Amino acid sequence: MNDENKTSEYLPEDYDQALLVGRVWREAAGSKPAGPALVVVRQGKVIDISTHCNCMANLLDRGDAADFAQRVEGDSLGNVTSLLANSLAEPQLPPYLLAPCDVQAIKACGVTFAVSLLERVIEEQAGGDATRASQLRAELNEMIGKDLSRIAPGSDEAMALKAALQARGAWSQYMEVGLGPDAEVFTKAQPLSSVGFGAYVGLHPASKWNNPEPEIVLAVDAIGTPKGATLGNDVNLRDIEGRSALLLGKAKDNNASCSIGPFIRLFDERFTLDSVRTARVSLRIEGEDDGFLLEGESDMREISRDPLDLVRQTIGAHHQYPDGFMLFLGTMFSPIQDRDGEGQGFTHHIGDTVTIATPALGALINRVDHSDTLPPWTFGIRQWLAHQR
Repeated sequence: MNDENKTSEYLPEDYDQALLVGRVWREAAGSKPAGPALVVVRQGKVIDISTHCNCMANLLDRGDAADFAQRVEGDSLGNVTSLLANSLAEPQLPPYLLAPCDVQAIKACGVTFAVSLLERVIEEQAGGDATRASQLRAELNEMIGKDLSRIAPGSDEAMALKAALQARGAWSQYMEVGLGPDAEVFTKAQPLSSVGFGAYVGLHPASKWNNPEPEIVLAVDAIGTPKGATLGNDVNLRDIEGRSALLLGKAKDNNASCSIGPFIRLFDERFTLDSVRTARVSLRIEGEDDGFLLEGESDMREISRDPLDLVRQTIGAHHQYPDGFMLFLGTMFSPIQDRDGEGQGFTHHIGDTVTIATPALGALINRVDHSDTLPPWTFGIRQWLAHQR
């Protein structure tokens, strides 16, 4: 997995023309201790720009962020392919990639695709029991009998369907956020807690029914303007959240349960919000212990709420984010392929390799372990501030 000759496959297909910014962990240099550094990628070289801008939130807040990334100078850290190879090594070798965000809030939208809506209802009705999923899926498809992806959330048609399902006792809190006027927006992880390209992602040890969620993540500045995008894995614990929506925090925010990367691609004339709207995000899961292979895709053209609508539902007069935020846009991918037995669907095994990719953003690669056996998150806001001095 760490063959440097292959690492260019993990970059955007037009990476030589893409505006890529990110963060790396550097070794100690002179009087500067080891720690994070802000970088840009230009002409295949990784350039440390920390002496000019040492905070990703500050870079994204600049009105000239794209122009700045094109012209800012700094120390070369070598080829980007070497950086990717260092990040995939075990253990990782400095300099290696971190999640490309720093002090931003990390928010996520759920149930933004019809397929994921049905799977959330199944989780709820199964009460966290994976063995009931197959039967419930068939029952729900028969009951609803229509393509939910063609129904605009909050529309008259959606409200009519809500009334009909309520009359049959089939309405759900997930139906409400999937078809109602208000999107589900939750806090996925804490600032500085996300892991990046090549790192392990973590599963809560209590979970026996879980999956990756391959998503595009918007990088949004402090006034609510999307400045770029990257890839994310919103690790999902179906059994824990399925027991109760009030366990969402326990299901979503665990050590290493959020991965973002490899870089933020800034918007410019080549890469725009329309590029996000038409992206296809692929997922590949490779089992280390059983040779299992699962491949899938999430088509952003099938999203039920426009990305800008999700941004507006996250920030506005009702809620501010002075440090900006990263926004997971949701996924249509809910794996149902049986892995450990008929009717049990998919769940992770320790050692799985997860690859999330789309041509314009490259690939995000992580392996899977339990949250309590991975290195604990220790580099928080105070450590980050101390390193800036």
